[in-house]
Amino acid sequence: MSSPARQHSCPALESIPAHAGIGLRPPHHSQLLERRPAVGFIEVHSENFFAAGGPTLRLLEKVRCEYPLSLHGVGLGLGSTDPLDDMHLAQLKSLVDRFSPGLVSEHLCWGAAGGVHLNDLLPLPYTAEALTHIVERVEQTQEFLGRRILIENVSSYLEFTDSIIPEWEFLAELAQRSGCGILLDINNIYVNAVNHAFDAYHYLNAMPVKAIEEIHLAGHIRKDVQGVTLLIDTHSRRVATPVWDLYTHAIGRLGPRPTLIEWDRDIPPLETLLDEANHAESILERTRACAA
Repeated sequence: MSSPARQHSCPALESIPAHAGIGLRPPHHSQLLERRPAVGFIEVHSENFFAAGGPTLRLLEKVRCEYPLSLHGVGLGLGSTDPLDDMHLAQLKSLVDRFSPGLVSEHLCWGAAGGVHLNDLLPLPYTAEALTHIVERVEQTQEFLGRRILIENVSSYLEFTDSIIPEWEFLAELAQRSGCGILLDINNIYVNAVNHAFDAYHYLNAMPVKAIEEIHLAGHIRKDVQGVTLLIDTHSRRVATPVWDLYTHAIGRLGPRPTLIEWDRDIPPLETLLDEANHAESILERTRACAA
């Protein structure tokens, strides 16, 4: 277990503002701090900052003093049947305690079996047994961290034949039973709707409004596999028009929510990320104007 880390010296942060933010990636580290662009918040992958000290944590301290911070985990694998990784949880808690982020999130997925980590966000079978399991794991994680976390819906390309609960009902029930919040990935909803032939708007309309505390937007690619169209969630493109349309509908129903532009492959210039964030911000502003 890592030793207790010192607390950062920046102002306390209770929540993330309902504006558009960007994910922090290495090619943009120096530019972000030099330019200090007007974005609502910065999100980082928690595991990239699992260290007791060094340049990465010094960087995050500087970012945290300039922007609201969200921590987004990609390696905990809450849906796995292996025991929760105590070391991973301890490192996450150390990071959370040190930086007091406005939001902490994980994924509705599994990623390990028999001690072997598969380095992927794999979907669960949507069954009563799996729901009970993931509820218990989320509760354990929240108790360990001493705070509520958000759980994000993931993209998928195959469905389990044993699944009997619609994905949107499974996610909503997880939030209700565990007390966690929801990080709603609009691109993943659209990708899964195309891949599994369901109505993305029905999914969105079934979501519990009060549980949704953050939204993700990202790009995908389209492939034809043996005559079947398949969308792949690559985080390597601009947000597609149908996803923007779904996001506009989501914000109209939910009201403004913190919205992150994700881009993890083929990283573009910072200006491209800022342009996508500005597009999301314009939708948020229109919603505010209509509500005024």
